[in-house]
Amino acid sequence: MKWIDAEEIGIALAEKFPDLDPLTVRFTDLRAHVLALDGFDDDPKASNEPKLEAIQMAWHEEWDDAR
Repeated sequence: MKWIDAEEIGIALAEKFPDLDPLTVRFTDLRAHVLALDGFDDDPKASNEPKLEAIQMAWHEEWDDAR
């Protein structure tokens, strides 16, 4: 997975953290969660606010659908 794979990352985060509301996660913590995912293989320095926001929204959609 790369930073641009927001939907795939969102699914992985929803599976790994099913009880965590994505909208309560700070971007610094979100970045750390993404970097720790199995299968994530991108330059840590390539993250930015728009990419993290897209990931957070994709994660929130998955989390919301599971409710």
